[in-house]
Amino acid sequence: MDRLLFNTFDLALLITIYQCTLFALFLILLKKGKRQSNILLALFLLSYAAIPLDTLINFGAAFRQFAMDFSPNIFYIFGMAYWIEAVLLLFFVRSLIYKNFSLQPKDILYFLPFLIFAAHDIHDWHLLDSQTKFLILEGYQLANEPAYTRYINLFRECFRTFCGVLCIVELHRYQKHIKNEFADIEAIDLTWLKILVIGFLVIRVQAIITTLGFMTSIDLHININYALIGQISNFMVMFLISFLMFYSLGFSSVFKGIENKEKVIEKDPIDLAQVAKIETFMREKKPYLNHLLNLENLSMQLQMPARNLSQIINRHFKQNFFEFINRYRIEESKYLLQQEENRKVTMLDIMDQAGFNSKATFNTFFKKSVGLTPTQYRKEQLK
Repeated sequence: MDRLLFNTFDLALLITIYQCTLFALFLILLKKGKRQSNILLALFLLSYAAIPLDTLINFGAAFRQFAMDFSPNIFYIFGMAYWIEAVLLLFFVRSLIYKNFSLQPKDILYFLPFLIFAAHDIHDWHLLDSQTKFLILEGYQLANEPAYTRYINLFRECFRTFCGVLCIVELHRYQKHIKNEFADIEAIDLTWLKILVIGFLVIRVQAIITTLGFMTSIDLHININYALIGQISNFMVMFLISFLMFYSLGFSSVFKGIENKEKVIEKDPIDLAQVAKIETFMREKKPYLNHLLNLENLSMQLQMPARNLSQIINRHFKQNFFEFINRYRIEESKYLLQQEENRKVTMLDIMDQAGFNSKATFNTFFKKSVGLTPTQYRKEQLK
């Protein structure tokens, strides 16, 4: 075995295939958490593993000949994954964000490019006989591809980038609406998901640049080293997957989903009886002392639909749920700090007794509401 089968760039692709497959198996077999989300992320990783495999088969230094000897039928089949991996990542993000996520009939639109391209590929390649395929592969030159294929590739990369942008939009929407349903948002860790989404978005933008560089070199005869850009992208994917695997080993998901509901503009007047009911309940039962209180379980305690409760808080009290609950907690903490017997009680204990679960939220919200830090407020009250 003196013949070199893989060079350094091929090894980067092989490592990426191995990492994606291993990560997917880990998610399906071992990872705890939301089963639906784990499966969608595993499918995304498996589809992404097909992309470097397609690159190896079509452009690998020595792997291409090995693939031809094995079977010409494996050419181009893995390239279909380009059209589906970004869609799967989008559905994974949505499955985390929305508690009631499920695929809708309109979601078939995201699969239309994949279905159209698959039909085109089957007609133009997979229905050919093996002998014809061998003749085409032996005389293949990338520069000799018809011009329309370059525009298909450019559309493909733009579509993948578009799906990545939609992931960013969904994350932004989640961060905007999370305060309407939860009073404790410090524990919601978006770091891993942001790295995943932004990392692959950067790689897709780079793929557009690579495609444009190739089109410029072939059609305009302006020499651009598009191959180097593509190779850098391959290494970026390898390191990104490595980081995500390492991060996920210690990643305990405390992701809290929100309801996926259409925006409704309510013009009916607020029921003042319900307002009074909420105020009385908050004053007498003090549900805000529960560290884990959220919109859903408060609505159950009030025996009131969560949507109605949210609308009353937003429209009548002019606050989101986060502000509404934590203002009650601030009032409770002010009361505790005024008591002489609490002079030596630590701020962590005061925070805990008032219902706060995060020191950062307690300090920030107290200073914003009162104009003093908790320590300064106690000194002022107990002079």
